[in-house]
Amino acid sequence: MRYLVNESANTCLTSTSGYKSVLDRALFERAVIDVDSVVKKIMDDIPVDIFSILGMRNLSAFVGELFARSIAKEANGLFISNPHQDGYPDLLLIDAHGQTLYNALTQSVKLRDKAPFSPFPNGGLEIKATCGSVPTPAQCARKNIEKPDMGDTRIGVLQGYDWKAHHRETNNLIGILWDFQNRRPEIAAVFFGNHLTEDDWGKIVQPKEGGGRTTSVSIMTRSGIEKMYQNWILVKNDSRYIDFLNRYNHGNLISSKI
Repeated sequence: MRYLVNESANTCLTSTSGYKSVLDRALFERAVIDVDSVVKKIMDDIPVDIFSILGMRNLSAFVGELFARSIAKEANGLFISNPHQDGYPDLLLIDAHGQTLYNALTQSVKLRDKAPFSPFPNGGLEIKATCGSVPTPAQCARKNIEKPDMGDTRIGVLQGYDWKAHHRETNNLIGILWDFQNRRPEIAAVFFGNHLTEDDWGKIVQPKEGGGRTTSVSIMTRSGIEKMYQNWILVKNDSRYIDFLNRYNHGNLISSKI
Protein backbone atom coordinates (compact mmCIF):
# COMPACT_ATOMS: atom_id res chain seq x y z
CA MET A 1 0.00 0.00 0.00
CA ARG A 2 1.65 3.24 -1.16
CA TYR A 3 -0.54 5.59 0.88
CA LEU A 4 -2.42 5.20 4.13
CA VAL A 5 -5.98 6.53 3.92
CA ASN A 6 -7.88 7.88 6.92
CA GLU A 7 -11.30 6.25 6.68
CA SER A 8 -12.52 8.46 9.54
CA ALA A 9 -11.57 11.75 7.91
CA ASN A 10 -14.23 14.47 7.77
CA THR A 11 -14.56 15.42 4.11
CA CYS A 12 -17.70 17.52 4.42
CA LEU A 13 -17.54 20.79 2.50
CA THR A 14 -20.09 23.45 3.49
CA SER A 15 -20.74 26.14 0.92
CA THR A 16 -21.07 29.79 1.85
CA SER A 17 -24.82 29.38 1.41
CA GLY A 18 -24.96 26.45 3.84
CA TYR A 19 -25.19 23.65 1.29
CA LYS A 20 -23.18 20.57 2.27
CA SER A 21 -21.22 18.28 -0.03
CA VAL A 22 -19.38 15.21 1.25
CA LEU A 23 -16.27 14.60 -0.82
CA ASP A 24 -15.34 11.03 -1.67
CA ARG A 25 -11.97 10.20 -0.11
CA ALA A 26 -11.12 8.37 -3.32
CA LEU A 27 -11.18 11.78 -5.01
CA PHE A 28 -8.02 12.75 -3.12
CA GLU A 29 -6.36 9.45 -4.00
CA ARG A 30 -7.12 9.86 -7.69
CA ALA A 31 -5.79 13.41 -7.63
CA VAL A 32 -2.50 12.27 -6.07
CA ILE A 33 -2.12 9.57 -8.74
CA ASP A 34 -2.90 12.12 -11.45
CA VAL A 35 -0.30 14.58 -10.14
CA ASP A 36 2.29 11.82 -9.99
CA SER A 37 1.65 10.84 -13.61
CA VAL A 38 1.90 14.46 -14.80
CA VAL A 39 5.18 15.00 -12.93
CA LYS A 40 6.60 11.79 -14.38
CA LYS A 41 5.59 12.84 -17.89
CA ILE A 42 7.23 16.24 -17.43
CA MET A 43 10.49 14.59 -16.43
CA ASP A 44 10.33 12.06 -19.24
CA ASP A 45 9.30 14.43 -22.04
CA ILE A 46 10.95 17.78 -21.30
CA PRO A 47 14.70 17.80 -22.06
CA VAL A 48 15.52 20.44 -19.42
CA ASP A 49 15.25 20.39 -15.63
CA ILE A 50 12.02 22.37 -15.45
CA PHE A 51 11.80 21.98 -11.67
CA SER A 52 15.18 23.66 -11.11
CA ILE A 53 14.14 26.45 -13.44
CA LEU A 54 11.01 27.05 -11.38
CA GLY A 55 12.88 27.15 -8.06
CA MET A 56 11.53 25.87 -4.75
CA ARG A 57 8.88 28.55 -4.15
CA ASN A 58 7.39 28.41 -7.63
CA LEU A 59 7.68 24.62 -7.70
CA SER A 60 5.65 24.35 -4.51
CA ALA A 61 2.97 26.59 -6.01
CA PHE A 62 3.10 24.44 -9.15
CA VAL A 63 2.51 21.25 -7.14
CA GLY A 64 -0.49 22.88 -5.50
CA GLU A 65 -1.87 24.02 -8.82
CA LEU A 66 -1.42 20.55 -10.32
CA PHE A 67 -3.35 19.06 -7.41
CA ALA A 68 -6.13 21.63 -7.79
CA ARG A 69 -6.48 20.89 -11.49
CA SER A 70 -6.48 17.16 -10.74
CA ILE A 71 -9.25 17.56 -8.14
CA ALA A 72 -11.33 19.48 -10.66
CA LYS A 73 -10.64 16.84 -13.31
CA GLU A 74 -11.58 13.91 -11.06
CA ALA A 75 -14.63 15.51 -9.39
CA ASN A 76 -16.97 15.14 -12.38
CA GLY A 77 -17.86 18.81 -12.66
CA LEU A 78 -18.34 19.52 -8.94
CA PHE A 79 -15.44 22.00 -9.02
CA ILE A 80 -13.95 24.34 -11.59
CA SER A 81 -10.88 26.52 -11.41
CA ASN A 82 -11.46 30.10 -10.34
CA PRO A 83 -11.56 32.19 -13.54
CA HIS A 84 -9.38 34.84 -11.92
CA GLN A 85 -5.84 33.81 -11.03
CA ASP A 86 -5.96 35.84 -7.81
CA GLY A 87 -9.54 34.88 -6.95
CA TYR A 88 -10.71 33.00 -3.88
CA PRO A 89 -11.16 30.10 -3.49
CA ASP A 90 -8.94 28.23 -5.94
CA LEU A 91 -11.71 25.81 -6.91
CA LEU A 92 -15.32 26.98 -7.13
CA LEU A 93 -18.01 24.65 -5.79
CA ILE A 94 -20.40 24.11 -8.69
CA ASP A 95 -23.28 22.26 -7.08
CA ALA A 96 -26.80 23.20 -8.19
CA HIS A 97 -26.71 26.48 -6.24
CA GLY A 98 -23.15 27.24 -7.34
CA GLN A 99 -24.04 26.66 -10.98
CA THR A 100 -26.90 29.16 -10.73
CA LEU A 101 -24.61 31.76 -9.17
CA TYR A 102 -21.85 31.11 -11.69
CA ASN A 103 -24.22 31.40 -14.64
CA ALA A 104 -25.56 34.70 -13.33
CA LEU A 105 -22.06 36.06 -12.80
CA THR A 106 -20.78 35.04 -16.20
CA GLN A 107 -23.77 36.69 -17.88
CA SER A 108 -23.35 39.98 -16.03
CA VAL A 109 -19.59 40.44 -15.70
CA LYS A 110 -16.39 39.60 -17.48
CA LEU A 111 -14.71 36.41 -16.32
CA ARG A 112 -11.45 38.27 -15.91
CA ASP A 113 -12.91 40.61 -13.30
CA LYS A 114 -11.61 39.71 -9.86
CA ALA A 115 -14.34 41.06 -7.57
CA PRO A 116 -17.12 38.51 -8.33
CA PHE A 117 -14.70 35.64 -7.79
CA SER A 118 -12.93 36.88 -4.68
CA PRO A 119 -14.70 35.40 -2.94
CA PHE A 120 -17.04 33.32 -5.05
CA PRO A 121 -20.42 33.48 -3.26
CA ASN A 122 -20.84 29.71 -3.08
CA GLY A 123 -17.33 29.02 -1.79
CA GLY A 124 -15.23 26.02 -2.72
CA LEU A 125 -11.76 24.64 -1.99
CA GLU A 126 -8.45 26.32 -1.34
CA ILE A 127 -5.31 24.33 -2.19
CA LYS A 128 -1.96 25.07 -0.52
CA ALA A 129 1.27 23.10 -0.85
CA THR A 130 4.44 23.13 1.22
CA CYS A 131 7.68 21.18 1.27
CA GLY A 132 8.28 22.19 4.89
CA SER A 133 11.27 23.87 6.48
CA VAL A 134 14.83 22.60 6.81
CA PRO A 135 17.81 23.93 8.79
CA THR A 136 19.62 27.00 7.52
CA PRO A 137 23.11 26.56 6.04
CA ALA A 138 24.59 27.74 9.34
CA GLN A 139 22.52 25.25 11.33
CA CYS A 140 23.51 22.48 8.91
CA ALA A 141 27.16 23.38 9.34
CA ARG A 142 26.85 23.13 13.12
CA LYS A 143 25.18 19.73 12.76
CA ASN A 144 27.77 18.64 10.19
CA ILE A 145 25.09 17.84 7.61
CA GLU A 146 24.44 19.02 4.08
CA LYS A 147 21.54 21.37 3.46
CA PRO A 148 19.20 19.66 0.97
CA ASP A 149 19.47 21.06 -2.54
CA MET A 150 16.87 21.09 -5.28
CA GLY A 151 15.88 17.48 -5.91
CA ASP A 152 17.21 16.14 -2.60
CA THR A 153 14.82 14.24 -0.33
CA ARG A 154 14.17 16.48 2.68
CA ILE A 155 12.40 14.27 5.21
CA GLY A 156 15.63 13.33 7.01
CA VAL A 157 16.22 16.95 8.10
CA LEU A 158 12.67 18.33 8.00
CA GLN A 159 12.04 20.65 10.96
CA GLY A 160 8.43 21.69 10.47
CA TYR A 161 5.79 22.79 8.02
CA ASP A 162 2.92 25.24 7.64
CA TRP A 163 0.79 26.79 4.95
CA LYS A 164 0.46 30.43 3.93
CA ALA A 165 -2.55 32.44 2.75
CA HIS A 166 -3.24 36.02 1.75
CA HIS A 167 -6.00 36.48 4.32
CA ARG A 168 -7.14 34.95 7.60
CA GLU A 169 -10.54 33.74 6.37
CA THR A 170 -9.12 30.74 4.55
CA ASN A 171 -11.12 27.58 5.29
CA ASN A 172 -12.04 24.40 3.41
CA LEU A 173 -8.34 24.03 2.81
CA ILE A 174 -6.60 21.08 1.23
CA GLY A 175 -3.08 21.21 2.63
CA ILE A 176 -0.37 19.28 0.81
CA LEU A 177 3.04 18.28 2.14
CA TRP A 178 5.42 17.20 -0.59
CA ASP A 179 9.02 16.07 -0.87
CA PHE A 180 11.47 14.98 -3.54
CA GLN A 181 11.68 11.31 -4.39
CA ASN A 182 14.16 10.22 -7.06
CA ARG A 183 14.75 13.90 -7.91
CA ARG A 184 11.08 14.61 -8.63
CA PRO A 185 8.37 16.20 -6.44
CA GLU A 186 6.03 13.70 -4.83
CA ILE A 187 3.07 14.27 -2.52
CA ALA A 188 3.84 12.90 0.95
CA ALA A 189 0.62 13.80 2.77
CA VAL A 190 -2.76 15.46 2.23
CA PHE A 191 -4.86 17.11 4.93
CA PHE A 192 -8.26 18.81 4.88
CA GLY A 193 -9.23 21.70 7.15
CA ASN A 194 -12.96 22.48 7.12
CA HIS A 195 -13.17 24.08 10.58
CA LEU A 196 -10.43 26.68 10.33
CA THR A 197 -11.03 30.10 11.88
CA GLU A 198 -9.19 33.41 11.81
CA ASP A 199 -7.36 32.40 14.99
CA ASP A 200 -5.76 29.53 13.06
CA TRP A 201 -3.94 32.10 10.93
CA GLY A 202 -1.28 34.50 12.12
CA LYS A 203 -1.21 38.25 11.81
CA ILE A 204 -0.95 39.35 8.19
CA VAL A 205 2.61 40.34 7.36
CA GLN A 206 2.75 43.24 4.92
CA PRO A 207 5.57 43.46 2.38
CA LYS A 208 8.36 45.88 3.19
CA GLU A 209 8.56 49.04 1.14
CA GLY A 210 10.85 48.37 -1.78
CA GLY A 211 10.77 44.67 -0.98
CA GLY A 212 10.17 43.50 -4.52
CA ARG A 213 7.09 41.59 -5.59
CA THR A 214 6.27 39.97 -2.26
CA THR A 215 2.64 40.17 -1.18
CA SER A 216 0.90 40.25 2.17
CA VAL A 217 0.81 36.84 3.79
CA SER A 218 -0.62 35.08 6.84
CA ILE A 219 1.09 31.95 8.18
CA MET A 220 -0.97 29.16 9.70
CA THR A 221 -0.53 28.89 13.46
CA ARG A 222 0.14 25.70 15.38
CA SER A 223 -3.58 25.48 16.23
CA GLY A 224 -4.39 25.38 12.52
CA ILE A 225 -1.68 22.82 11.83
CA GLU A 226 -3.09 20.69 14.64
CA LYS A 227 -6.58 20.86 13.10
CA MET A 228 -5.16 19.79 9.75
CA TYR A 229 -3.27 16.91 11.38
CA GLN A 230 -6.43 15.81 13.20
CA ASN A 231 -8.13 15.53 9.80
CA TRP A 232 -5.38 13.91 7.75
CA ILE A 233 -6.64 12.37 4.52
CA LEU A 234 -3.72 10.32 3.27
CA VAL A 235 -0.06 9.88 4.12
CA LYS A 236 2.68 8.08 2.28
CA ASN A 237 3.15 4.63 3.81
CA ASP A 238 6.70 5.40 4.88
CA SER A 239 7.72 5.41 8.53
CA ARG A 240 9.83 8.53 8.05
CA TYR A 241 6.82 10.67 7.15
CA ILE A 242 4.48 8.95 9.60
CA ASP A 243 6.92 9.41 12.49
CA PHE A 244 7.67 13.02 11.57
CA LEU A 245 4.01 14.05 11.37
CA ASN A 246 3.14 12.36 14.64
CA ARG A 247 6.19 13.78 16.40
CA TYR A 248 5.71 17.31 15.10
CA ASN A 249 2.07 17.31 16.21
CA HIS A 250 2.70 15.52 19.52
CA GLY A 251 0.28 12.76 18.57
CA ASN A 252 -0.04 9.24 17.29
CA LEU A 253 -3.01 9.51 14.93
CA ILE A 254 -1.20 8.09 11.94
CA SER A 255 -0.13 4.46 12.03
CA SER A 256 1.13 2.10 9.36
CA LYS A 257 -1.27 -0.48 10.81
CA ILE A 258 -4.27 1.44 9.50
